[in-house]
Amino acid sequence: MTATPLARAREVLAGITNPRTGNDLITAGMVADLLIGEDGRPTFTFWLRRDDPATLVRQIRAAFQTAELPEPRIQIKDPAGPAQATHGPPDARPVPPPPPPVDLPNLGKVIAISSGKGGVGKSTVAANLAVALASQGHRVGLMDGDIYGPNIPRMFGVFERPIVNAERRMVPLQAYGVKLISLGFIVERDAPAIWRGPIIMKIVHQFLRDVEWGELDYFLVDLPPGTGDAQLSLAQATSVSGALIITTPQELSVGDALRGAKMFERVNVPVLGIIENMSGYTCPHCGTHTELFPGGGGTRLSEEVGVPLLGKIPMQAGMADLADRGRPIVAAEPESPAARALTEIAAVVAEAAGALRGELPILRG
Repeated sequence: MTATPLARAREVLAGITNPRTGNDLITAGMVADLLIGEDGRPTFTFWLRRDDPATLVRQIRAAFQTAELPEPRIQIKDPAGPAQATHGPPDARPVPPPPPPVDLPNLGKVIAISSGKGGVGKSTVAANLAVALASQGHRVGLMDGDIYGPNIPRMFGVFERPIVNAERRMVPLQAYGVKLISLGFIVERDAPAIWRGPIIMKIVHQFLRDVEWGELDYFLVDLPPGTGDAQLSLAQATSVSGALIITTPQELSVGDALRGAKMFERVNVPVLGIIENMSGYTCPHCGTHTELFPGGGGTRLSEEVGVPLLGKIPMQAGMADLADRGRPIVAAEPESPAARALTEIAAVVAEAAGALRGELPILRG
């Protein structure tokens, strides 16, 4: 007898082991409300504790793909949340749950800066937005959440090791009016980051809670490419105000960025908007703008996700060299086309972050 789609889905989930419990996902009670939708796709609630590996979600999707089953729709929930009493998994009840996400009001608006793929200039945008916001009079912190490839130290030209104060909290370094923390300040430059999900989660939590940030207006988090442990850890650790998705005009970048936007939707983080980087080249001498890639990627992505296109940043000669020398372009060449675009986007982001429940502004051009 051929197994039903529901039975096959259960078999796939029963074939994945949670290393924390040593049991498969079904036995551990991590899967609830499993059903097959009208389109044939499995749908279920996945109870993921904060001390569970965030990579389990990727394992599930890979297992369904290997089994040649439709990609599942997964609603991720924390057993420590308010729904635990009626819908929580059985194995979560006898074990004290981890602390729920903590609001850290001293951080101000927490804004995640993400991209679906590497090489789109996400860290460059994050660094310059932070400096632009600080130059506009805001108190700004920037956390380098790219655990595998921390670039913020080089972009700000800061390489000292943070000191620890009397309260055993790290004191962030500062440059261009921005408070900074990065794993690059702590480990050797050539040390490979070969770490699994739980360690990444611990680092994210420590950077949020064990750093003396003081009172901030904006707390920017430069996330690694993709949709992995760092993104989920941030969403679980604190209340994220919103996310910015960085893309380039090419369709390849847009497709990857779309997955990043959908990931934030699934963990209930609003996407504030799309920023298109490397959006053509503006000649610094004559002002002529030339499209170097097939254009319109940021516009297409904003329409598909249903969020505003917050702005476009042109390519500019010397911008990469300035970044390598620790000089954000909004500070080094504030009147250049890229710097003006970044400064305008920073103002739009500030407005959007302050009006999350209203209509977001759109920067045309």
